[in-house]
Formats: sequence, C-alpha cells, structure tokens
Amino acid sequence: MELSSLTIRNFRNLASVDVAIPSTGVVVIGDNGQGKTNLLEAIYYLVLFRSLRGAKDRELVRFGDAGFFVAGEATPRVTAGYEIHHRHKKVTVDGTEVKKLSSAVGVVVAVALSPADRALVEGGPSGRRRYLDVLLSLSDPHYLAALAELRAAMKQRNAALKRGNVPEAQAFDRPVAAAAATVAKTRHRWALEWLHRYGELCTSLGESSEPGMTYSSRHWTPDGGADLVAENLKLRIERDLRRGTTTVGPHRDDLLLTLGERETRRFGSAGQQRTAAIALRLLEASALSLSHDTAPIALFDDVFAELDEDRQERLLLMIKESLPGQAIITAPRDAEVPRVLFERPRWRMTGGKIEQ
Repeated sequence: MELSSLTIRNFRNLASVDVAIPSTGVVVIGDNGQGKTNLLEAIYYLVLFRSLRGAKDRELVRFGDAGFFVAGEATPRVTAGYEIHHRHKKVTVDGTEVKKLSSAVGVVVAVALSPADRALVEGGPSGRRRYLDVLLSLSDPHYLAALAELRAAMKQRNAALKRGNVPEAQAFDRPVAAAAATVAKTRHRWALEWLHRYGELCTSLGESSEPGMTYSSRHWTPDGGADLVAENLKLRIERDLRRGTTTVGPHRDDLLLTLGERETRRFGSAGQQRTAAIALRLLEASALSLSHDTAPIALFDDVFAELDEDRQERLLLMIKESLPGQAIITAPRDAEVPRVLFERPRWRMTGGKIEQ
C-alpha cells in the first residue's frame, strides 16, 4: 500500500499541503508543535475517516475555517472532507461519493506507532477494545457489519431503558445478543490465532518473561454463544434499568496481556509496557498485511526517541519484516532517527508548512 501524493486543506494547523510522496516514504523533521503529528493524523484519517487521536471532526478544522479536506492518491484515490456548518462529512473513492462510510474503510491501510501507544497497555480496557475493533474492522468486513449492528441495537435498547420501558428494551435483547456473540467470537478467535506471534515479538524486543494474550469476556463463552449473552441480558435487566444503559456485552470485555501470568497493565514496568505496545502494533501490521495482501503504510511518530540503541536495532529488524513498505517518519531532530531510515528523502516542517 502506497500514497503517491497527499493534499491537505485546513486540517488542524495544516492550512495547505500538496506533496508527492516517494514510494519508500519520507523523514519529516521539525520541532514539537509544528504539525508533524497532524500530518500523520491527516494521512490516517483516510483509513477510518475519524481522528487517530479520538478528536471530533469539528475539532480537526483549522481555527477560523469552515471545514477541512484530505485527499490521498493511492489505488484508488480517496478523499474526505468535513463542513462544520452542516456537520457534513463527504468521502469519495475514485471520484464517487460513498453512501456508507463502512464501504470505504480499509481502502487505505496504515499502522501508526507512537510513544503514546503505551496507553494501550497501561490504560483501561476501552483502549484495547478499540485496538481490536479497528484492526478487525479493517481486516474483516463481516466484523465491521456485526459491530455496526451491535451499536445500532444497543442504541435502541439504551433509549428504551432511559424511558423506563422494559418490554421495549427486552425486544432488542436478541438482536444485541446475536451481534454481540459475533463480535466476541471474532475477537476471541483473533487472540488465539495471534497469541504465538505476540509472544515471539515481545521476546524479540528483549522481554525475558513469558508473554500472554487472551480475550477476556464477562458474559460470553465459545460454548454459550448468543444464548448466554441473551440470558445475561435478561438476568441484569433491573440493573440496566437503574443505570439507563446496557451493562452486558463485548463493550465490557478486555484483551488481557500478561507477563509470566501477571497482568502487564498492573505489574509490568514502563519498559515492559512499551515493549508490549510495540508488539501489538507490529501484530496489527502483520494481520493487515495478511488480510490485504500488501504491507500497510507505516506512520512512525517519534517512535525511536525513547528506545536505547539495542531496542532500536531490534525494532528496526522487526519493522523490515512487519512493515517493509512505505514509511512516514517524524522526529524533532535528525539524531533521533536511526541512520538506516535516512535512506528516505528528508522534509522539514515549520508552522504547518513543509520544506522538501
């Protein structure tokens, strides 16, 4: 997967960017706050059509402007624009506006790595659930459809719970249970399938304890399936009614990461958590390469600064395997980019403007 050119208008502090991107990628150097991360976020917007950092679309618009526009020339060309006044988002693929965003998700495929990824491991379950949702939505259209069905059914059920209408809420138990079981089953299967590779990556990055990765579900088991979810929904209807929200389903689950059978989130050191986070991103790259039959674009946001020389070398070896294609690398100084990556052209960013 490659982007041959990129056009950006009024995205965060990027007023106007028009660049051709070499097939190998580029190294972007600039002080903090100049727009390097915004550049990567704009590229990643073409993957999921939402912010890499969880911001709302209106928050991505450059201050004082009416909207933003991002276009990437790949195969095919993908564009995305947002207008504040009408709260309208428009996405096109090869010049044709898509009716459903889900039909354009994954046309461009990229994996972003940054020091902030440590939050994947040290943070709460919601970040790891989002990691699974993004990865599986990009690699499995059936998962994306099930996730959309689950969210729609839960929205209806929660609305009925807030109105205090128990019969109406229970009418959505079966649709919620069916979609929830599909989502949980797919997550569970993925964790089993990639467990061994996760362990290999952690070990290759220098981890000595045995890594583990399991999908932990409160209300679903492989044997129980949708029937078990439906039973739990019925048993907890009074609690759901009091809280005005559904408390049963995969939105309460977790991807449990361990080292030597101890939870990495609670007992892992900062270095061990960082290693686990890098392993998850490399795992994401491998999974997407397999499902799309091409390596994703790599977006490295000041990744190497926090790593000692030994871990840098280990990571570079694994990058060659997991992310061998186009790479956009950002750093505040030349010295913080491994020498081997400077085979790529170098850009400088100042005040949201790129000097090639």
